[in-house]
Amino acid sequence: MAYRRKITNVLNDFTDFVNRGNVVDLAVAVVVGGAFSKVVDALVKLVTTAVMDPVLRKLKVETLSAVPGGGLLVSMINFLVIAFVVFIVVRAIERFKRKEEAKAAAAPNPQQDLADAVERLAIALESRKL
Repeated sequence: MAYRRKITNVLNDFTDFVNRGNVVDLAVAVVVGGAFSKVVDALVKLVTTAVMDPVLRKLKVETLSAVPGGGLLVSMINFLVIAFVVFIVVRAIERFKRKEEAKAAAAPNPQQDLADAVERLAIALESRKL
C-alpha cells in the first residue's frame, strides 16, 4: 500500500510540474524552435547559394567549408541570419503587445468611472452639508 501511495504522489507531483506554465511554455518553445531551425537552415542555404556560389565557382571550390576557415564562416553566416530572423520576430511581437496595451489603456474602465462618480457624489454631499 505504501509503495502504491508513493507512486501516486510522484505521479501527482509530476503532473503538477508539467502543468505549470513555465514547463509547458518551454516545451512549446523547443518544438517551435526545432521547426523554426529548418526554415532558418533553408534561408541560410538560399543566401549562401545566391551570394557565395559565383565566388566559389571562380575559386574552383565546391563548398564553402572546404576553404580554410570556411566552417567558421558558415557558422558566422548561420548565426547572423538566425539572429536577424529572431530580431524581426521579437520586434513584431513587441509591436503587437504595444498595440494591445494601447487598446487596453484606451478602453473604458467601469470600476474607475464608478469610483470617480462616488467621489464626486461625496464632494457634492459634503458641500451641501447633507
